[in-house]
Amino acid sequence: MARLFYPAAWRSDVVEDLFGFRVSDPYRWLEDGDDARVRDWGAAQDRLFLAHREQWREKESWASSVDQVSSFGVSEPPMVRGSLMFLAEQLRGDEQRRLLVVDAEGDRRVLVDPVDVDPSGHTGIYAWWPSREGERVAVQMEVAEQPGSDITVLDVRTGEVVDGPLPRARNTSLAWLPGGAAFYYVSRVPDEELAPGDMRLHRRVRLHRIGAPWQADTVVFGGEDAPDHYYGLTVGADGRHLAVTAVVGPAARNDVYVAELVDPEAPRFVKVVDGAAVGARVLPRFLADGTLLLVTDHQAPCGRVCVADRYDAGPAAWRTLVAEDPAAPLDECVVLDGPALARPVLLVARARHGTSALTLHDLADGRPLTALPLPGAGVVSSLRTSVPHGHQAWFSYCDATTPPTIYRYDAVLGTTEQEAGAATAGHTPEIRSRAVRYRAGDGTEITLFLFTPDEDHQGPRPTLLYGYGSFGMPMRPWFFPLAAAWVGAGGTYAVACVRGGGEEGQRWHDAGRGPHKHRAISDFNDAAAWLIETGATTRDQLAIYGQSAGGLLVTAAAVRRPDLYAAVVAEGPLCDMVRYERFGLGCTWTDEFGSASQPEQLQWLLSCSPYHNVTPGTLYPAFLFTGAVTDLQTGEAHVTKMCAALQHATAGDRPILMRREPDTAHAASPASKERALTADILAFAAEHTGLSPKTTAMPLRDPAAERGLPAAP
Repeated sequence: MARLFYPAAWRSDVVEDLFGFRVSDPYRWLEDGDDARVRDWGAAQDRLFLAHREQWREKESWASSVDQVSSFGVSEPPMVRGSLMFLAEQLRGDEQRRLLVVDAEGDRRVLVDPVDVDPSGHTGIYAWWPSREGERVAVQMEVAEQPGSDITVLDVRTGEVVDGPLPRARNTSLAWLPGGAAFYYVSRVPDEELAPGDMRLHRRVRLHRIGAPWQADTVVFGGEDAPDHYYGLTVGADGRHLAVTAVVGPAARNDVYVAELVDPEAPRFVKVVDGAAVGARVLPRFLADGTLLLVTDHQAPCGRVCVADRYDAGPAAWRTLVAEDPAAPLDECVVLDGPALARPVLLVARARHGTSALTLHDLADGRPLTALPLPGAGVVSSLRTSVPHGHQAWFSYCDATTPPTIYRYDAVLGTTEQEAGAATAGHTPEIRSRAVRYRAGDGTEITLFLFTPDEDHQGPRPTLLYGYGSFGMPMRPWFFPLAAAWVGAGGTYAVACVRGGGEEGQRWHDAGRGPHKHRAISDFNDAAAWLIETGATTRDQLAIYGQSAGGLLVTAAAVRRPDLYAAVVAEGPLCDMVRYERFGLGCTWTDEFGSASQPEQLQWLLSCSPYHNVTPGTLYPAFLFTGAVTDLQTGEAHVTKMCAALQHATAGDRPILMRREPDTAHAASPASKERALTADILAFAAEHTGLSPKTTAMPLRDPAAERGLPAAP
């Protein structure tokens, strides 16, 4: 392939002296998306991408493959309030999911359909919170990459709006008080009260009474001394207690405050957990008697469940209910305490070597009662029960070949059944899933999930390697349409559980964040080397893919070892780690990556920043950077600056491309746009690794039919 002629990008002479480090930033001008030069350059990059995409072979076949393996229906458990079930459904052809309510007779009714609000499909339902009695529901709608995120309140019986909109509630938490007349929620301070360009969170916890103007909402928690805090809200079943968690961004520690609601408009908070002193995550919820159930990794990196008096919740007063299992990190738990039960129980989800296990425990003393059978060796998520009390729990289950499917556990009957009418279905290939262990350069053993066609095959395959490695997020053998389509074409899909994730608990996270972020990058390159050395693939058949912080991982890995890879796909990545705090929500992520305002931490950032480690004259792999034209989470400048730097530096003929999408979000877009992006990623990776969906496609299976369920419409 002939070397591409890239759109001209002026290289400025911007060099800053930061604590004695001379930091070059020749493409800083690309940070100003309102500059006409930036818009023109971006439009030229768009034309380059479209022209290059026209040369990809079989791009239509990849689009067809993605459509075949995509699942539709209900993918997350319902919220149950009394006899009513609230759930979101997205059928084939829907751009967004709609909110349904299902009554005791099984009759389904649409409460909110985003198409009625915005026929373009760019407005979606972000979240919903039914009141405890199920008579009202607060719904948050969101337009892709616009900061509105208003909350409206609907009457469930009539579907009419009875309150709202309440503005500036992006990424809120919401907790109803009994009776459905009021709730606590989190919203941002009005922009006019902030300094121009201030991107910090500036959130407040407010009490809203139905029918009152939002301007009258009382601020009950939060202030100017906590500009970067997220707040989580929990109200006890009796409505007499409120707990607030406060955390700076996605930090690995948080504070917990508790208040008695003698006067809901003036709760008097007591700080029961000091995150700085405890140095751990502590997630509270109230038991029926008002005591606190605490899920924490304090002195238990893989998590444990404790109980404590609500006003004496220091670690010394905690009583361990379910102890840590060092080989199986704790994912979540839910209390079942409905009146039909002989005694309250606790349902606990753990992951052992990436595979979920559910166990039932006595809530009084934590002793194990039974292990619940699961449909297979897969992943359980989103445990939910009815509110305020119930004896049933709902959860989502998936594995490599099974799209997310909803199951219901009944603690009275001891049965687990698939929830009627909530199934999803996709036509997926037969996939062989296994976990292997490889050694990193320092000798640490790391898990690598491998998904391959269920057939005998000698010799290497085109391989797509995925990773994330940040914020303690664990990688699991989830169902992923992109992976199913890739394997269905005869390739190998691999997931590296590098340090910085949460696969082995908090210590695994700590080993790959801050000053140790370089380990996550090295671990990923070691996974690639293992795949090549074992003959699973070759350098010319290996592509890598990462999203958001995973985009940082794969881009940094390829800049460090460009010889290992044929192609790189980075979706919404972080690339300029010296200035990431200035873009999007980056200012809240310093606990994970470090801050350029600190000399020692600046060194960490410079060592792993892809943008600052690009070397002119290097034979770089093919790169595809994808992202929203406006990205409120990471900021779009990472994509533009990194693309320009690599286009200038590469000495090879493999393309460096940028695929930008207007009217989409960092991690959520209309369904058709999501599928189109997935198809382009697959076509790009296949083009540079030699995988063809036409010549190697495998027979598809219909998991819904195998379970005796109707196929998706």
